[in-house]
Parts: sequence; structure tokens; C-alpha cells
Amino acid sequence: MELTSKMEELSTQSQWDFSDLRALYVNCTLKRSPEVSHTQGLADRSMEIMRRQGVTVDVVRAIDHDIATGVWPDMTEHGWDRDEWPTIFELVNQADILVLCTAIWLGEKSSVCTKIIERLYGNSHLLNDAGQYAFYGRVGGCLVTGNEDGVKHCAMNILYSLQHLGYVIPPQADAGWIGEAGPGPSYLDPGSGGPDNDFTNRNTTFMTWNLLHLARMLKDAGGIPVHGNQRSAWDAGCRFDYPNPDYR
Repeated sequence: MELTSKMEELSTQSQWDFSDLRALYVNCTLKRSPEVSHTQGLADRSMEIMRRQGVTVDVVRAIDHDIATGVWPDMTEHGWDRDEWPTIFELVNQADILVLCTAIWLGEKSSVCTKIIERLYGNSHLLNDAGQYAFYGRVGGCLVTGNEDGVKHCAMNILYSLQHLGYVIPPQADAGWIGEAGPGPSYLDPGSGGPDNDFTNRNTTFMTWNLLHLARMLKDAGGIPVHGNQRSAWDAGCRFDYPNPDYR
């Protein structure tokens, strides 16, 4: 999708180098390809901003993949015949930035989005090289579309979930578009006004740049400082500012 004139202007004025960053957008639409995804339409704007800055951007349309239900890293070890999540997680593990994108159904994020968060949870016990939980030092955001209320409600749920797993959430880390209440056009439909909505374009722009800036800051700083948050050290008996256990 083309950028607005303001998005174009901001992209050309950037003074930062983001070319070593990698982002993953997971589209949690309920529609299989090649059906049009309005959620993808909004995500395309954010992804184009990142690509203009040299960021490597990967996209996963989750419903096109055979992702098992559960909270273990590989559900084929727990009774499922197929599970493509381990392959998708390789992209998650490479990404400095994760953006979950969902439509609204009955005021909630999609069932596919819930499944993705559950599978992320199943990998959250893994540790990085510093002994912290694996998602430390990465940033997260979300994009939400629909023609019923619920953008902020979905964002609260998604962003809380991501930070609980270890992601850092920058300011204004969500954006969304909804049409008028009741049946009506969706984001990409003719006459919806979605791609031209200044409020949505502003929030999408702010979210994208804030994700970029925070990811840059974290990468330059070597991630989150390791004092007081190392699972490996805690398991070894270290209690940081608390007295260590007495093993006599």
C-alpha cells in the first residue's frame, strides 16, 4: 500500500539507521489466502514505513498454516500429527520487532490471535544467552481492524500479553481502524475512508516509528540490563538484592 504524503515525508527525513533490524508481522485474520484481508491492508502501511528504513520485514498469515492448539513449543510431541509453529517461531526468534495484527470479533481479538499468543507463551520459558527469558530485548505492538467497537480493548489484551512474556512496549504501540457501528464497509472497501483516515494514519505512523526507535535503543544498549532478572542465576541460587537461601 502506498504511503500518505506525511508518511513519505517522515520516511525521507529519518536520521537513524535501522537496516540491521528485523520485524515480524503476524496477521491473525480469519480469512485464508487469497481472500482479501482488511487487517493486512492496515498492516501494509506500517510495514512499508519499516521497509523504507531498510528493515527486513517478514509476514505470516497464521490461518494459512497448520498451527496446533496448545502451550508447548512443539505440539507434535503432545499428540498432534502436524504443527507448523516451530518453523514460524524461527521467524519470531529472529525478530527485533513483533506486531500482532487482528480483526475484532464480538469485541475481542480473533481466535487466531489468541492461539498465537498461547503459542508464544509456550516458548516464553526459553532463555537468551544472558540467562534472561528469550523475549527480553525485543519490542511489541499491535494493529486492529473491524466494523465494531473494540480497538482499545483488543490492544490492552494483546499488549499486556506481550509485555508479560518479556517484550518491551513503547508509547503509542497500537493503532486501529473501525467503521460505523453495525454492518458496513471494512478498511479496504470502496468508500470506507479507512486508508484516508487521518486518526488511523497518525496512530499507525506513531506506532511504527516508536517501535523502530525503541528497538534501536535496545539493540544499541545490548538489550535489558541483566541484574535482577536472570532466570538462570535465580535457579542457581542467586537472589540479587535478597539474602541468598541457606543451603546448610
